[in-house]
Amino acid sequence: MSTTNGVSSSFQTFLREAPNHQAAWMEAVHKLGTASSLDPKTEELAYLAVLAAVRMESGIPFHVSHAKSLGASRDEIISAILIGLPAVGQSVIQALPAALAAYDREE
Repeated sequence: MSTTNGVSSSFQTFLREAPNHQAAWMEAVHKLGTASSLDPKTEELAYLAVLAAVRMESGIPFHVSHAKSLGASRDEIISAILIGLPAVGQSVIQALPAALAAYDREE
């Protein structure tokens, strides 16, 4: 999976090749973020847990970087990735390498 600034190549293609869909998607994302009662760091950590649970590793680097910029620690990133263990099993551990690589990357 190649990334630029943590954004997967597939999402970059979506941004570039489907501007109308991208605009609608980003509007929905923004509105959902505004509707949330969670603080931004907690929301990013929760989103990382969901990404790991649904095995969507391509979004992990971008969202780890964002969580880190909001003050999330390395241990909080690990905990967010692994919180789904009881519900979905060990499949969430597949997200750990990408998450830790993104966290440890110098910015």
